[in-house]
This record gives sequence, structure tokens and C-alpha cells, in this order.
Amino acid sequence: MRRTVLVTGGTYGLGRAISAELARDHNILRSYRKTAPGDDLEAQDNVVSCPCDLLQDGSAEDLVARALDQFGRIDVIVNNAGLVQSTPKERFDADAHQNVFALNAIAPQALLTAALPHLRAGAAIVSISSVNAVLPPQGAASYGASKAALNLWTRAMAKELGPQGIRVNAVAPGAINVPEAPRSDELTQLFVKDTALGRPGTPEDIAKAVRFLASDEASFITGEILTVAGGYRL
Repeated sequence: MRRTVLVTGGTYGLGRAISAELARDHNILRSYRKTAPGDDLEAQDNVVSCPCDLLQDGSAEDLVARALDQFGRIDVIVNNAGLVQSTPKERFDADAHQNVFALNAIAPQALLTAALPHLRAGAAIVSISSVNAVLPPQGAASYGASKAALNLWTRAMAKELGPQGIRVNAVAPGAINVPEAPRSDELTQLFVKDTALGRPGTPEDIAKAVRFLASDEASFITGEILTVAGGYRL
């Protein structure tokens, strides 16, 4: 029986790559807020996309209900939906700070709580963190802080859910070139200069790491933050 994966933010960038990678042998329920699906995954009967604003009350419960209605089970949750927003020290915007934390650090808890009654031993949670959790981004401190909070949440939930046989891990990408939002050549080269492998990452690099942590091959790995950054700033 195919396992079912719930991927938030699954129609764009890293989420799209993760959905495509896992759709080869899993059922996929992927959510989106702004970017409606427009790829060939929509033609597959094991991939379903649905609109969902995780900043809204009740959205997590609705998403879980949709996955259960469509596929009858949930085996893996990939917390990919996230918000990168400038929060400069010279100007305080309470909504900006709150939205960054709400989506990056709080929505995963809401989704886990909604899904927990339906998760069996062997289930896996994989969240998308960032190297900015430990390397503070200039002008976007709340983004880095929210990812640091996500890392701590990952370890805490791994400890709490371990007795139930549920694993919780995260992937921390470095500089990833996303086709839908390409960096300039100049900025790309600045990142490459500080990366040991001498190239930017691709969404597929992250998708393969997610596949590993979601799989039984990682059955004795939990509470870990797997950095996938090509040796960025070693």
C-alpha cells in the first residue's frame, strides 16, 4: 500500500520538487496558498492539490480531513510552507513579525496536533528549516529566529513522539536556486564563493534529503537537523 504524504506549500519551489520526488511511490496531498498548481503532477491520480492558508484558524484540521478523505491515511508530513520577510531593525511591523513566526514555527504544531490521532508507528515528520537558523540573515532576523524555533520544536517533538514510534527531523537548506525566483548571477556567485562544493543547491537536492528522512532507511534517526548546503560557510 502506498504511503500518503502531506506537503505544505507543495506547488512551488522546494515544495514542488519534494512533491515530484515523493510522488514516484507515494500518494501526495499538497497545499498551496498563492501558487495554484500548473505542473504535470496534476495529471497523476496519486497527487491532489488543495488551497489552504495555514495562517487561518481551522486550516490544519481542514487539510488533515482532506488528506484522510482522499487517501484514507497520513504517514508523512512535510512542513515546507514558509515565509521569508524583511524585518529591518529601523522599522517595526508587528504583523510581519507575527506572520513569519505563525507560518514558520507555529503552523507545524497545529498540523501535527490535527494529524496526531491518525499517525501510526513508523510515521515521519520532516520540516524545512534553514541555515539561517544558525547564520543570522541581515535584515530578516525574525526569519532566522523562526527557523531556530522550528529546530528546537523538531527536537522537542522527536523526544515526545519517540515512544509512539514517530520520527521528527528537519532539513536545513543553504543557498538553493529556485527556478521560479532566480537570484541574480552576481548574488549566486557570492554564495558559490562561500560554498565548499562550488555550486548552488537545487530543489532536487533538498527533495532527496526529505525522501531519505521520510523513509524507513532513516528509521533510527530522529531529532536531527540535516544541513544540505554544499559546505556553505565552513
